[in-house]
Amino acid sequence: MRKAFLLGAGLGTRLQPLTHTLPKPLIPFANRPLMTHVLDHCIAAGISDFAINTHHLHEAWHQAFPEGSYRGAKLTFFHEPILLETGGGIKNIAEWINGDPILVYNGDIITDLPIDRLMTGHMASNNVATLATQDHGPALHLAIEGHRITDIRGLVNGQEGQHQFTGIYCIDAEILDLIPADEKISVIPAFLELIKRGQLGAYHVKGTPQWLDLGTRESYLEASFSMTPEVHAEADIAPSAQITNSWIGPGCTVEDGAHIQDSILWAGSSVLRDAQLTNCIVHSTSPVTGVHQDADL
Repeated sequence: MRKAFLLGAGLGTRLQPLTHTLPKPLIPFANRPLMTHVLDHCIAAGISDFAINTHHLHEAWHQAFPEGSYRGAKLTFFHEPILLETGGGIKNIAEWINGDPILVYNGDIITDLPIDRLMTGHMASNNVATLATQDHGPALHLAIEGHRITDIRGLVNGQEGQHQFTGIYCIDAEILDLIPADEKISVIPAFLELIKRGQLGAYHVKGTPQWLDLGTRESYLEASFSMTPEVHAEADIAPSAQITNSWIGPGCTVEDGAHIQDSILWAGSSVLRDAQLTNCIVHSTSPVTGVHQDADL
């Protein structure tokens, strides 16, 4: 398996106003675009050809990857003027799929889940789709027996779920036959049909691998500060500025007397003299002054 479809077209409404500036998969995480962490994970597992669907602020993707590549891997963008959802998005890239099995990966999560094992397991099975699952989390919607998914939200057999879908899965091109063309539709109806056919597999992730959903401001901050923050080498920090436990991105300017604590400054941000920021996210290029706490600026 050498192809992956990365879902990048969502509106990111739960992260507004941050997503007024960038599509959610391109927001900075650890001082670089979130999507680059996803790409690194996939490339390490052997993926070399990527499709990415876009919608909101779609031009930002071409600015982030102007060569249409990343670390030697090819990136093909599929703009959706009208959002097609997961099923419609997969159907829209049918020509790119070209009969091959592919990995599908939500573009707003950070994980070290062993996707190489997921792909190997899928290729060795008779499944049309294989979902990576875990037995903990806030959305235990999947019922599983052995290595088969037998229900989702009780919609097939009325079974109660005990597992959570991680947002990462493998599919064979055969699934395209179960998705109508030119429709805005989830992939879930196709999964339900595969359950009835006994062709929806589960790869259960053992243990507690890292799995972070960056869908809200709170989860974004929590994930960011689960790592040791750093000041980017290309940031310009005045000698008397105080930086405490904060991510400072490339091209940022922090003037004399400014005090920044437990905050994130996106690339190119400017914090002026004597400003004080606590638990803030600076996502615009407008200079910041004054005292702010728990604010998106």
